[in-house]
Amino acid sequence: MANADFVQESIGGLIRGILNDLRTLIREEIALARVELREQAGRAKAAALSFGIAVAALLFGGIFLLVAIALGIAYLIGWPAWTGFLIVAVLLCAGGYFTLASGRKQLATVHAVPEETVTTLKENSEWIAKRLSSVRK
Repeated sequence: MANADFVQESIGGLIRGILNDLRTLIREEIALARVELREQAGRAKAAALSFGIAVAALLFGGIFLLVAIALGIAYLIGWPAWTGFLIVAVLLCAGGYFTLASGRKQLATVHAVPEETVTTLKENSEWIAKRLSSVRK
């Protein structure tokens, strides 16, 4: 009889030990996941900062390039500097206009919900309505 009690206590102790180990393991896994997430967030911040600096550098570089082109055009033609800037501005506006028109045409073909899905939903709602009307009769 004492031997059976000892076996039950040892099995209970083993189960408690397993549960405690499992709880500890889960806590450690969660702590590890938190550390990894923080590390990944730090890497993402560094990458975003690099992209931000690159965008700013490219933006300023593009502006200075446009200024140089405008001054170069004015110098080559032999006109005042403002004419070079006017030519560059007109070219940029024309390019922007055509790009905007192209984007609007492309956007007109985009549908938030695919047409097949809308058709299927209409068919399903009609079928449900028919089924409900036949059940009510």
